[in-house]
Formats: sequence, C-alpha cells, structure tokens
Amino acid sequence: MAKQKIAVVGAGLIGLSTAVYISESISKCSVTVISDKFTPNTTSDVAAGMLIPHTYQGIPIHQQKQWFRETFDYLFEINNSSEASDAGINLVSGWQIFKTIPDEVLPFWSDVVLGFRSMTEEELKKFPQHRFGQAFTTLKCDCPSYLLWLEKRLKENGCQVYARRIEDLWELHSKYDIVVNCSGIGSRELMGDLEIHPVRGQVLKVDAPWVNHFIRDGDGLTYIYPGIHNVTLGGTRQKDNWSLSPDPRSSKDIFDRCCALEPSLQRAQDIKVRVGLRPSRLAVRLQKEILVHDGKKLPVVHNYGHGSGGFSVHRGTAKEAARLVGECIAALEGSSLKAKL
Repeated sequence: MAKQKIAVVGAGLIGLSTAVYISESISKCSVTVISDKFTPNTTSDVAAGMLIPHTYQGIPIHQQKQWFRETFDYLFEINNSSEASDAGINLVSGWQIFKTIPDEVLPFWSDVVLGFRSMTEEELKKFPQHRFGQAFTTLKCDCPSYLLWLEKRLKENGCQVYARRIEDLWELHSKYDIVVNCSGIGSRELMGDLEIHPVRGQVLKVDAPWVNHFIRDGDGLTYIYPGIHNVTLGGTRQKDNWSLSPDPRSSKDIFDRCCALEPSLQRAQDIKVRVGLRPSRLAVRLQKEILVHDGKKLPVVHNYGHGSGGFSVHRGTAKEAARLVGECIAALEGSSLKAKL
C-alpha cells in the first residue's frame, strides 16, 4: 500500500517536534513541514526553554504530568549523549522562591525533575524578601539550537521542508492525505479559533557567564535562566497584546526585578531584547477533526495552544499527535480496502 502523505503546518517547536516524532514512529508515511516562518524567526526562538511546567486549567493533571515526564526523559537522554551541545540542552540547578508559602508545596512535577526539595533557611538568606523556596535540577534548551537540531533530524529522516504561507488547509488537500495543524497563534485565522489568544512575552538575553543557577519567582513573572550561550531574564505576560516591538520600560522593569534577585547582574553585558507572542489557550487543542468540503474529506490532527508551557510538554504532545495520525492512517486504509471490495 502506498505511503500516506502527511503535511505538518508550522515550524516552531511544536510543529518540528511533532513532525520528527511522526517520521520516527510511523513507517508507512512521508512527512512534509510547511511554514512561512522558520528559526530564528519563530515564537519558539524567543522562549526561555526551561522545563518547569505551566499548569493548563482545561487538562487533567495526570495527563500534563505524563506529557512532562515524556518530554523530560527524552531531553535528559539527549543531554546524556554526544548530541547535547548541538541540540543546545543542558542541566541547570536552582531555586523557585515564594514571598508567601504556596498552597501546593509539592507540585505535581516534583518527582520528575531531579533532587526536588524545600530550600534550607541558609539558602533562603539569599532572598530576604521570600519566605519559602524549592530547590531542584531541571533541563534547559537553547531554543534556536534545538530548532536547528530538530530540522536536521527531519532531513535525516527523509522529510521535506517548504517555506510557504498556508491561508486555508484545503490548499493541501490535492497533495496530502492528512494535515497536522501546529500553527500556534496562526490557528486563530487559519481555523477561526477565537479561544487562542496572544500573551506577549518580552525577555532580555544577556552575557553573564558567572550566573550558574536559575532563579524563578513563584508567580513565574520574574526569572533568571542561565543557558549554554547566554542568560535569559524575564519577563512579561501581557494578554491580547499583539505588539512585537520591544518596550524600553518593560526592559528596565525586567532588568531591575532580576537585579533585585541577583545583584551581580548589574554587570551583565551585551543585553539583547526579544519579544514573542505565546499561543495561549485554556487547554492545548490536541484532537482529530474531519474537514468536509464539496463532498471531499480532509483528516486533520490539531496540536496547538501550548502557551508558555510548550517546551515542558512538547515531546509528550508530539507523541499523542502521532498516535492520532496513526488512527487517521488506519481509517484511510480501512476505507481504501472497503472501496476495493
């Protein structure tokens, strides 16, 4: 039986990781990635890339934990291989700190990261404005490096990559059997999904090689994330703000907040401002849909709306999307057999 032709729309983190997983797990298909934007011009390129989960209100916690564990284990394996440098993945230890004791002192992901524990009184002396903290080791991705590494994996797996803007998924019907929609915030126009909206994030990328530990305020708004090439300082969380222009006031506010937690950052060099629009939704849309037009059917698998939590769950949601693609392939093959009979 001929291979099923699959088009993945979107070449950010979710699109590339989903395409890689499909190409590695389903032998009877060919995969093509189509997008108008590739690294270094995607939202994913701006992301901090820290594996600390965002909680999705519309998804059961056990499902979120499974996605996170699958992602953490996958990246941990890469980190322990010769591919770690090329993929931009490193382990980083640090602290998540709170001004008041949180309701959940043991988050659902505490047994997935490494060495999770409460901070000691001695450690908390570093942060006199905070009363409680958690220490652990997690993984960080240098996002542009990781996206390039995923693109390389795709090409090694025989996948095609095309630069093209898709205005309507039906444009792909004549060439492809199944479409996987990983268009992120683009799904607002592409699918008419008004549940997805931008949450504007602005960060600073600075040169401060002496900063080795991450620091994250418990509200997730202020953070210091050291990576392989630079340190990411954040951030902002501006709902329904579509502006991609850097805001100098936000930059100063971010820098001042981060310096309050780590005063040595006042000597940071080579400060660059990056802005991205997180594709936010109450719950990730991860489901099958059959589009019908003039009596023709187009199977679609949606995988978008990860918001600020994409890096923490991308491998897990890619695995689920691939499973749904497999179901679509089985349905198409079943229909083909019936037609022959």
